[in-house]
Amino acid sequence: MRRHLITLAASLGAIAALGACSEKASEQADANQAEAVQGKAAQIAAFDTSTSIKELMDSTVDPAADAIWDSVATVSDKNGVDRRQPRTEEDWKGLRRHAITLIEAMNLVMMKGRHAAPADTPRPPGELSSAQIDGLLSSDHETFVAFAQNMQNTTRLALSAIDKRDPAALFEAGSAIDSACESCHVTFWYPDGGDPRLQHLKKK
Repeated sequence: MRRHLITLAASLGAIAALGACSEKASEQADANQAEAVQGKAAQIAAFDTSTSIKELMDSTVDPAADAIWDSVATVSDKNGVDRRQPRTEEDWKGLRRHAITLIEAMNLVMMKGRHAAPADTPRPPGELSSAQIDGLLSSDHETFVAFAQNMQNTTRLALSAIDKRDPAALFEAGSAIDSACESCHVTFWYPDGGDPRLQHLKKK
C-alpha cells in the first residue's frame, strides 16, 4: 500500500512539474510574441515619412510615369508624322529604370503617416485641401494602399512590355497606368461633392 502511495505521489509531482513547465512555456511564448510586436512597431516608427505624397509625386512618381507615357506616341505636325518609340538598347534600359522607380515609389507613397502635401501648399481649384485629403487617407488607408498596389501591378505590365521590346504592349500599359492614377485621384484628391466620406471633413 505504501509503495502505491509513493508511486501516486511521484506521478502527481511529475504532472505538477509538467504543468508548471507548460505554463512557463506559454508565458515565454506570449512574451516572445509581445516582444516581436514591439520590435515591429519600433521598426515602423523608425521610418521617416516627413516627405509628403505630393513631394514624392513631383520628384519621383511623375517623372517616371511621364517617361513611360511619352515613350510611345504618334505626333503629327507641319513636318509630318513622328512615330515615337524606343529604338535602341539604351532607350529600353532607360525605360526599365523608370518602370522600376515607379513600382518602388509606390511602396513609399503607401506608407502610413505620410501627409498629402506640405501645410503651405496652395489648394488647386477643384481639389480638396491638404487637411481634407489627410483625413480621407487616414480613415480609408486600406483603399489607398489598394490603389497604390494596382499602380504597381499596371506598371509591371509596362515592365513586361519593356523586357519583350514590345512598343504596342508598352503603349497599352501606359494607358492602364494613367487609369490607375486617375482612379486614385478622383477617390482621394478631387472626389465627387456628394461623396458621404466628405461630410465630416467639410470644416477642414
